[in-house]
Amino acid sequence: MHPSVNVLGTTLESCSESPLTGWYRDGCCNTDDSDRGSHTVCCVLTDDFLQFAKDMGNDLITPAPRFNFPGLKAGDSWCVCARTWLLAVNAGMGCPVDLEATHERALDIIPLDVLETHAL
Repeated sequence: MHPSVNVLGTTLESCSESPLTGWYRDGCCNTDDSDRGSHTVCCVLTDDFLQFAKDMGNDLITPAPRFNFPGLKAGDSWCVCARTWLLAVNAGMGCPVDLEATHERALDIIPLDVLETHAL
């Protein structure tokens, strides 16, 4: 299996080991065709973004122990859905992005220049 590629065309870096993130919970924003939400954008979360996601029906704040989900807070890094991130940006609530840890499949939804304007 060849290494995954980020939006810059280089090897995908880890997003977060603590809390452990990713579609595969491998610390990286890897994806596959069953990841319909495209959890490909590695973000440093903000209170505004977390509230926006919660208002959209995706509560990332409340712990869900049965899913081994710790609940997130501002400052945590997390692989978020590309569409949710783009909607948050358009609403003025986007959070910073780690381009080296954002999977190239995010480009199917978000233009690179938009990601670059929110790069860490």
